[in-house]
Amino acid sequence: MNELESWIRLSAVPRLGGRKIGLLLSRASPSQLIAMSADSLRGLGLTDVQIASLHQDESVAWQKCRRWLDNPHHHILTLTDNRYPYLLRQIPSPPPLLFIKGNPDVLSLPQIAVVGSRNASHEGLALARKFGAELASNNLVVTSGLALGIDGRAHRGVLDVDGTTIAVLGSGLENVYPAHHIELAGEIIERGALVSELWPWSPPRAAFFPKRNRIISGLSSGVLVVEAAFKSGSLITARCALEQGRDVFALPGSIHNPHAQGSNGLIKQGAYLVESIDDVLSQTGILSNCAINHLIEVAPGIEQQEELPFPHLLANVGNEATCVDVLAEICDQPVHEIMMQLLELELQGFVSAVPGGYVRTRRG
Repeated sequence: MNELESWIRLSAVPRLGGRKIGLLLSRASPSQLIAMSADSLRGLGLTDVQIASLHQDESVAWQKCRRWLDNPHHHILTLTDNRYPYLLRQIPSPPPLLFIKGNPDVLSLPQIAVVGSRNASHEGLALARKFGAELASNNLVVTSGLALGIDGRAHRGVLDVDGTTIAVLGSGLENVYPAHHIELAGEIIERGALVSELWPWSPPRAAFFPKRNRIISGLSSGVLVVEAAFKSGSLITARCALEQGRDVFALPGSIHNPHAQGSNGLIKQGAYLVESIDDVLSQTGILSNCAINHLIEVAPGIEQQEELPFPHLLANVGNEATCVDVLAEICDQPVHEIMMQLLELELQGFVSAVPGGYVRTRRG
């Protein structure tokens, strides 16, 4: 049995989420897990149904994936593949498998994610296309979600200048969503890649899209929010970026524009205000170099990006004072634990105590 088959068989085990797979992989490789006895697997927390699935000789998922790989433009990367993008591997619960149509090598190039509202204004759409083109012209890959609105225009801006772009889907790669962007998806394959953690035959589902946002930010050195409403899904991507230690950039919008309330709110919470492409380029650096190398030792004189402590808590502390009780409720943790974490964050210079609660310092 080859390594890829082992990974696919493990990933196909029913009701085995990414976190549980991560725990299993901390104990053994996929092939070692498959070779374990039923009693040993029960000891690792697997049910009898899951064990039977893992021990099944003829894996349906493997047979379907093997046929899918007959196309030379189709690729599957596992966490142990040396082409698996370095930055994505660092996030909590990285996808065990990445399904790719196009060039898998572009996933390791320096990237900036460009996201925003599906129902954007004409100005927002024009700015997304403009920034997509300018980022590509400065040798950055633009990553987005192929959605209507800002995402699609950012991809289009990159293609306007023959740049490289990546679209992360909330569906399987054989079920491109939205259907309106099937032609755009084909162009992206020629100039970059379509990516999904889902089986190629998976249909689009509402629950898949928030999960894919962590991949968009995880692949990227930073996330640029062009235009986002107060409850936009783009804010989920921005939150993921903060938790992953990535930079968040936002274009300011009119206070009268409801589609800009979310992006303006990000700026109030500490996101970089962007007026020109230089505001983004000036902040890219260490993470972009890490993306190229796949190695911890990136280059002489460049240190690895430090891992942020308590990233979920830190992501919820902004430039306006937030009280401890609110943070405890958001993070679903006891107040005394939040207090201990805040104290450690304060000692490390990530937050400061102010009247009314805590605010983030510039270092955070």
